[in-house]
Amino acid sequence: MDKHNTLTKEKRIQLIIIVGIGTFMGALDSSIVNISLPSISNYFNISLTTVEWVVLSYLIVISSLLLAYGRLGDLYGHKRIYLIGFIIFTIGSLSCALSPTILILILSRALQAVGAGMLMSMGSAIITINTPSKDRGKYLGFNAIAVSVALSAGPVIGGFLTSYFGWQSIFFINIPIGIIGFFWAMAILPFTRGDESLPFDFMGAIFLFLGLVGIIFPLSLIETLGWKNITTISSLLAGIIFLVIFFILEKKIKHPMLDLSLFKNRLFFMSNLALLLNYMSQFTVTFILPFYLIQLRNLPPGKAGLILIANPIVVMIIAPIAGYISDRIDSRYISSSGMVFTSLGLFLLSTLKADTNVFLIIIFLAIIGFGIGIFQTPNNSAIMGAVPHNRRGIASSMIATMRNLGMVFGVALSGTLFSSRQIYLKKILSQKGLGGIELNNQAFIGSLKFTFIVGSLLAATAIFISLIRGPLNNKAKK
Repeated sequence: MDKHNTLTKEKRIQLIIIVGIGTFMGALDSSIVNISLPSISNYFNISLTTVEWVVLSYLIVISSLLLAYGRLGDLYGHKRIYLIGFIIFTIGSLSCALSPTILILILSRALQAVGAGMLMSMGSAIITINTPSKDRGKYLGFNAIAVSVALSAGPVIGGFLTSYFGWQSIFFINIPIGIIGFFWAMAILPFTRGDESLPFDFMGAIFLFLGLVGIIFPLSLIETLGWKNITTISSLLAGIIFLVIFFILEKKIKHPMLDLSLFKNRLFFMSNLALLLNYMSQFTVTFILPFYLIQLRNLPPGKAGLILIANPIVVMIIAPIAGYISDRIDSRYISSSGMVFTSLGLFLLSTLKADTNVFLIIIFLAIIGFGIGIFQTPNNSAIMGAVPHNRRGIASSMIATMRNLGMVFGVALSGTLFSSRQIYLKKILSQKGLGGIELNNQAFIGSLKFTFIVGSLLAATAIFISLIRGPLNNKAKK
């Protein structure tokens, strides 16, 4: 039975804050390291392809284990998994900061990801269980803010810390936050008992992990490897085979890691699919637009970062409001309208020229942020409300998994579309006599236009999916 009636308003606010801290730290460390890679590369005197694994090890581990954590939370209690996450994340951060070799740093990042995954996968479940259903959307909105701000603020915070205190500082700063977070969560979060008598599906967890690794690994390196590389092809095939084995196993065993019957629930399935498309579409912006601002427009990274931050600022303002509204009217209409704005904003970005006014770019990003803020909280609330109490850990993990897979797929898709289109346009335009800067500019703008139009179409598809998912059954919300 839910425990939210035992919490005072003050403790409920503290609960939202402590869940936000864990979610923020897990998401932050997926983006904060990128800007420090040159410094890490110089420190260890290694190549770019090697130092990339500092990011990849974190991304692959966290994305591949989220669903397993969801099941563990349902079995052994969400608070217990959340606390263990703080411990492992903090130890992993200390190990990263003290790493004497690049190999130990990469392994430490993997350990850090184990803990971060536990933090990120439990957040929505803890909020849903410990808050009244009539206020679920509002409280989940604050968790959505934590993710959005973390992913966008990572490069800014990472750049500042690396510049003034060295790359180790981006890991050292996690240690006091992790310690405070652990003891605060220990004191505030109510204990929720799972069903420990049920066995954990270790075989299912192993095959799911192998399947996701097989798919995420080559997609993360698609810009380096290319689609025709034997490593890419073999890894994707192996990943698909492992996932097929996983689904066969889950259908046969009595207590599966992932209850496949959840996907028979149209609301649950469609909302997760819309969330995946949402992150795929927005990460076309996250990946491509910095190249436009820095490489084509020759803006300094600091100024480019200030322009890009327009998106998360709007999300931060809108998400709680959208959550509050979704607690009172059918959330599918709110989510769908959010994707209308996201699709519109992406289409507007496809009209960018080499000399487009910076103020217009900020407006376009704000429109996308407005759409994301309207979409995500009501959609996440629908996912959490569509499952029974004993499956909320899995539902929470599905949200985090769709987010991470959307990031990976979005970057891989936009990188592939942009690169292939640029090669094609350079060939066509050079045959027309263009060359030099003019050739590069036109090819870049044409590739950007094509990529953002595809992103806009992905967002438009999510509009339709959100509309047909059906309303949230009031009984499910309790």
